[in-house]
Amino acid sequence: MSDTFAGHIEDTRLTDALSERYLAYALSTIMSRSLPDVRDGLKPVHRRLIFAMHQLRLDPASGFKKCARVVGDVIGKYHPHGDASVYEALVRLAQDFAVRFPLVEGQGNFGSVDGDNAAAMRYTEARLTKVAQALLEGINDDAVDFRPTYDGEDAEPIVLPAAFPNLLANGAAGIAVGMATSIPPHNAGEICAAAGLLIRKPDATVAELLQHMPGPDFPTGGIIVEDADAILKAYETGRGGFRIRSRWEVEQGRFGTWLIVVTEIPYQVQKSRLIEQIADLLVQKKLPLLADIRDESSSDIRLVLEPKNRTIEPEVLMETLFRATQLESRFSLNMNVIGPDRAPGVLDLRSVLQAWLDHRHEVLERRSSHRLAAVEKRLEILEGFLAVYLNLDEVIRIIREEDDAKASLMATFSLTDMQAEAVLNMRLRSLRRLEEIEIRKEHTALSAERDELHALLADRTLRWSRIAAEVKEIGRNFGSGALGARRSTLGAPPPQIDLSAATLVEREPLTMILSEKGWVRAVKGHGIDASTQKFKEGDSLLLALPCQSTDRICFFATDGRAFTVNAGDLPRGRGDGQPVRLLMDLSNDEEILSVFVIEEGKQRLVASSVGRGMIVADSDFAAEKRGGKQVLNLKDDESARLCVPAQGDHVAVYGGDKRLLVFPVDQLPVMAKGLGVTLQKYPDGGAKLGLRQAVVFSATEGLLWPGAVRVRGFAELEPWVSKRAATGKAAPPWAMKKA
Repeated sequence: MSDTFAGHIEDTRLTDALSERYLAYALSTIMSRSLPDVRDGLKPVHRRLIFAMHQLRLDPASGFKKCARVVGDVIGKYHPHGDASVYEALVRLAQDFAVRFPLVEGQGNFGSVDGDNAAAMRYTEARLTKVAQALLEGINDDAVDFRPTYDGEDAEPIVLPAAFPNLLANGAAGIAVGMATSIPPHNAGEICAAAGLLIRKPDATVAELLQHMPGPDFPTGGIIVEDADAILKAYETGRGGFRIRSRWEVEQGRFGTWLIVVTEIPYQVQKSRLIEQIADLLVQKKLPLLADIRDESSSDIRLVLEPKNRTIEPEVLMETLFRATQLESRFSLNMNVIGPDRAPGVLDLRSVLQAWLDHRHEVLERRSSHRLAAVEKRLEILEGFLAVYLNLDEVIRIIREEDDAKASLMATFSLTDMQAEAVLNMRLRSLRRLEEIEIRKEHTALSAERDELHALLADRTLRWSRIAAEVKEIGRNFGSGALGARRSTLGAPPPQIDLSAATLVEREPLTMILSEKGWVRAVKGHGIDASTQKFKEGDSLLLALPCQSTDRICFFATDGRAFTVNAGDLPRGRGDGQPVRLLMDLSNDEEILSVFVIEEGKQRLVASSVGRGMIVADSDFAAEKRGGKQVLNLKDDESARLCVPAQGDHVAVYGGDKRLLVFPVDQLPVMAKGLGVTLQKYPDGGAKLGLRQAVVFSATEGLLWPGAVRVRGFAELEPWVSKRAATGKAAPPWAMKKA
């Protein structure tokens, strides 16, 4: 055969070859590496670890064995991968801060919540826990199917019997090809209570299940601050997330001083990295309310936070830390698992629980059938023993004198082949009257058990009653005591604490300098003499804007977008600063139209080149992203023309063919974003010129037109007063100077 294919070359399109190989890799990653099975909640490496330790008899009552021995058996018999990855999986199953219910009991250094690595596998030892033993319960009773190992020399279970709801109890995380899974750990007692409800009421809704199982229960505790509706939606869809906050308390000191002590941190947050993060922010002066942080942890977490002064509210200090550090984190929910049909998919809470219960039902049927076969086999042998005990002398004669003792026994006593074989293998010491009594007792007990098993296999309701009792027992065993007590607290979403920028950045006066060519920087102080500022050759001052380091500065561009920059983040020093376009995603085709400090309660009039406009509150200009926020929507060939303060009760608009219009400002809508409404109607000839200028003013104080030398009273403006969207009248000379 080797001669037939030697030198054979088969032409294949590169795209077909790549697609075939990538698909094989993707399926291998999804099915055999990254996603857990919904029935036992294990990935293949974890399942093989537990089964290999079971084969080594490392049950909770036995002694420990070196982890190197366990890893060697796993990679040698079941899992052909690197020893480092297998050992890491073993270590994680033993870390009580990584898994809610450890499956492995470790002896030695297995790492810490600080992020320290475990000792080498030659130094550490391990054995299974009672939780892992529950997952294996019935493994030798034909409860699950086995398949050949990768080398065909042995067999491994496709799934474990799983008399423990491991998928929800310990959670799972993994990234496959094109999909990922993220399931938080939960409380085993609550899971079993929800499963019990689902057995009693198969049509129970997710909302009803959440009455018994309200949310995750993380190994490291913490406080889950998530809205109940959001939690319900997450479990109904299988996708969502949970906010986790550190648990903290205030310790009072002398003379009114106080400290904050953090006793629990969010799940999967390394304490050492958390402290480094807070220390870095302290150095950068981004936590102005915090004076110092100390780690006084021993076996329990104790992080001490010292405020700058005792007048600070503890809640305000913690809110600044929650927003800036990993003292608050988010754990996503994506219940993407391998289903019983071996297909990956995202399941809701009810489907996950039902899949586990259906698996337990199948395991019960298979174990009962396996036990029934064993009982019937034993009963058959016992009936043979009872048949020959009535005439032992004849049995002895046949064995001594007959050439084919087995055939003679079968003919004389009407025995089956198996019964005759058992009689021939019986020891002489069993030929006692007392032994006959024991056989009759065993026969009676097994007959009763056989009847029970027949009844169980014939009655589905009886089987589900048995499963309900098992689930209740699991909840009692693993849902109470130190291991089963709930660690994470479910709390309502915290009230919104208004943190002004002053709590995040040290407040100081600044002046923003913007040059004609778009270079921006900040200098300390107000009242800066513009003549003393230096610019690049050919450049000059465009704008000097007084502000505070805690202010937010809005840059409104000709494309109708608003960009927000924190004044404290502006470049400082004696240099030229940096191009303003580096602070935001502003295209080279657009220009900055207006720059102003965002002030609460203030409003501005924005308008396009064709004369559409609206009133926008300052707060609605704030944009969180570099891409800005589209405030004024524009059509083709339009641009934003102005953005001016809207403090007053009237608007004066000049545009088109040199016409002025005055109308009340309340005729303009207040909008967060949009196209706006027509300010002034332009005839055909004036439409090309569009809007030129607009000013919002107060009728009692009069109008100061840009470029004019005096304020004009409202009585002087009466000839141009009309309704919004009118054409207006010919503008006076003073209105045409600036425009």
